[in-house]
Amino acid sequence: MTAEGRPAAPVPPPRVLTVAGSDSGGGAGIQADLKTMLALGVHGMSVVTAVTAQNSLGVQGAWDLPVEAVRAQYRSVVDDIGVQAVKTGMLSSAAIVTAVAELLAGTAAPVVVDPVGVSKHGDALLAQSALDAVRTALLPTATVATPNLDEVASLTGVRVTDEDGLRRAADAVLALGPRWALVKGGHLPGDAVDLLTDGTEEVWLRAPRLDNRHTHGTGCTLASAIAAGLGSGADVVTAVRAAKSYVTGAVRHGFALGGGIGPVDHGWRTR
Repeated sequence: MTAEGRPAAPVPPPRVLTVAGSDSGGGAGIQADLKTMLALGVHGMSVVTAVTAQNSLGVQGAWDLPVEAVRAQYRSVVDDIGVQAVKTGMLSSAAIVTAVAELLAGTAAPVVVDPVGVSKHGDALLAQSALDAVRTALLPTATVATPNLDEVASLTGVRVTDEDGLRRAADAVLALGPRWALVKGGHLPGDAVDLLTDGTEEVWLRAPRLDNRHTHGTGCTLASAIAAGLGSGADVVTAVRAAKSYVTGAVRHGFALGGGIGPVDHGWRTR
């Protein structure tokens, strides 16, 4: 209450921006990002980079937005509302990657880069011609980069077949400029193990491999959860640990939709 007895104005939650593509099926992309942000108590905002026609069976079509539309969305949000953290996902083309990297370089907020290359179904979401821009322009802006093993191979040439290889992968990613690398080992056999490192500190994150095929959106969800933590004031290690726990629960509660791979459950904590 105020001194005059009136209710105090609500304090806005931390503001976190996702720069990514739209998933019409709602399991990944900006839809997953915004659901994750809501679940974790931050105000999610979005810059749409591409529109996909997508469902549980795969991606049937994708259309990039004009670079000027991406820039205008970003400036509109950041210049008026402000951000405490930014997360990037599907950026599609070299032109969009370069433009987003320039925008991030001028923004004083932590950045989580999920260097999305393909969808859960194996559909390409990043042009081969954009890889150099990701390496040289985007990754150097990242507070945390979150590649999976396929993305590590595309960006660095390092191929990982066991846990020991995660260190080599992380070193190769760090050489491209992010402050921290979170190399996701979910495609390895055994536990779902990830390695987080800044080249000095090393944190291994393990979770049991769950018997649930409905895992669409895990990468987007993890990166968004990290951004939500950073935007709320957590340090990198704390934010990543909390994000790993949240995603593990979301995978455990993933559910069937349509005839293919269903999404993780972003609202599992409220069910």
